[in-house]
Amino acid sequence: MLPWIHIDTAPIPGGGELRLKRRGAEFSIMLGDNELMNSRLSGSEEALATLSAAKIGQNGAPKMLIGGLGMGFTLRAALKALPSTARIEVAELVPAVVAWARGPMAEVFAGSLEDSRVKVREGDVAEMIRSGGAYDAILLDVDNGPDGLTRVANDVLYDSAGLAAVRTALKPGGVFAVWSCGPDEDFTRRLRKAGFAVEQIHVRAGRAKGARHVIWLGVRRER
Repeated sequence: MLPWIHIDTAPIPGGGELRLKRRGAEFSIMLGDNELMNSRLSGSEEALATLSAAKIGQNGAPKMLIGGLGMGFTLRAALKALPSTARIEVAELVPAVVAWARGPMAEVFAGSLEDSRVKVREGDVAEMIRSGGAYDAILLDVDNGPDGLTRVANDVLYDSAGLAAVRTALKPGGVFAVWSCGPDEDFTRRLRKAGFAVEQIHVRAGRAKGARHVIWLGVRRER
């Protein structure tokens, strides 16, 4: 079997570091001993986009915000599912992840960053949410979900104040989708209390196998 080769290390704002590794055509992004993502397992990240796109439909010029670039699987699935009139903003906190996407992982991204519908912003997605934006959909694949690993600061995305900011940034009927490595009933309750009609969907990491991840789909209710 081919050995893993360390390609780069990147600091995470607020502490910690990510490591990019490669084995043949396979990539892995690690945080300590935890693998955050692997280029062989994209099913749940793709589902985050396809399930959201199905909710908002194909009409008009939908505007989507994706929090977390990762390996680009959510972005690529969104581009495939949304019309040519769509606009997709991607917020990535770690600048090196964007550099990896344009450099050693360019084949994985398959030109998606050059699509005219896409704008990548290096920064905190929480700040973009708080600045408004009238989005049709906000998708979060940040850390490991509401019970994260990389940054305590990510908790502000999932607490009551963070959910209120998300609701304000969405158009009426807009979709809030969250990826997580596992279930969190407290988060489900907070979503409902914040004014979302909620579905909790279990999906495979791979297309037919792998760990089961969770996607929350919250539709903004009118009060």
